[in-house]
Amino acid sequence: MKEQQKAKVLPKIALQGADVLTPKGWLQDATVLIEDSKFTEIGHTLKPSGFVSIDVTGLQLLPGIVDIHGDAFERMICPRPGVAFPIEMAIVENDRTLLANGITTFYYSITDSFEPGLRSRDTARQMIEAVQNTPGQGANRCIHIRHEQANTANHDELCDWLETGTIQLLSLNNHLPPSTDDATLARYTKGLQQRIKLSQSEIRALIEAALDRQAEGLQQFEQLVDRAHQRGIPVASHDDESEEMVQISAKRQVSIAEFPASIALAAQSQAYGASVLMGAPNLVRDGSHVGYMSVADAVQAGVVDCLCSDYHYPSLFHAPFKLAQMGLLPFEQAWKLVSTHPAQAARIGDRKGAISPGLDADFLLIQPENALPSAIVSVYIKGQKVACYD
Repeated sequence: MKEQQKAKVLPKIALQGADVLTPKGWLQDATVLIEDSKFTEIGHTLKPSGFVSIDVTGLQLLPGIVDIHGDAFERMICPRPGVAFPIEMAIVENDRTLLANGITTFYYSITDSFEPGLRSRDTARQMIEAVQNTPGQGANRCIHIRHEQANTANHDELCDWLETGTIQLLSLNNHLPPSTDDATLARYTKGLQQRIKLSQSEIRALIEAALDRQAEGLQQFEQLVDRAHQRGIPVASHDDESEEMVQISAKRQVSIAEFPASIALAAQSQAYGASVLMGAPNLVRDGSHVGYMSVADAVQAGVVDCLCSDYHYPSLFHAPFKLAQMGLLPFEQAWKLVSTHPAQAARIGDRKGAISPGLDADFLLIQPENALPSAIVSVYIKGQKVACYD
């Protein structure tokens, strides 16, 4: 009720003098009108009567970043293996970090795994409750469940989350190693021990039990995909690394292909209608940390539709600037990879992702020609200033 009352008394705003990045390109020295939390007009009209004028001359006005895959919040919960902090505290800290990096809509990419600890179903349940109920004036919060095939327990609960709209994005993951030979197990153990404290024998037992559940998990995958489609929830594949995997994703009508392994596989994903999502850290670091294709090569080949923060929020703000500096895309097209296109892929493009009449007034005011998040002067969500760094 308080939020409804507050929304009714929001002032009508006229931002004047900024260079505005619209869906059609830059509009110089523009006036942007905001009323009832939405953009109503972008042009060169004089400030109408009843609007509060804000002089933003010399700044650039960009659509807020829409991050549909990010899990850096995990380090705010568990900065070291076996060391956990209250989730509510982590959510508040994460909100502030998102805004500082220009992210106005964020999909909490919560891993629903067979692992104990940070990526368990118990933690996923706590995370969902905290994301939904922790107060704070931060980014728009959404739930992205990264479901592991071998996590077959409490399947009905996951189905219920889909039925009730608790989940806004579902991705299908299978990070299990193909075998438990010593070399494979050593690589898997290294990653797992960054999150939880288990001995070598405990990890082997965990993997062997999970491998035994793979067939059941595959059947549950198909049920989850059907439920997601019935509810209009987008489904994402994850790390497709063969033509067979892409064909399975196409059969499932997957709409987002997360991190395909090669340019050819990314092109095949686009061909059946999926939006290809890649990680901005890959671009900023000049390559994938797991040996997949580089974002720079993929953009040059025309097989990237969206970028996400993956595991590092600042990279997402920096990436469009770097693409422009490298001559791979004009900046106005590059910025769509972090705003318009992810919003469309997540099926919220009718509300988010662009500076256009009728859409939510989520935007950034930044100092021109500065590729670092420190360029951000202020952040607005639904027409309200939620952060100021001037």
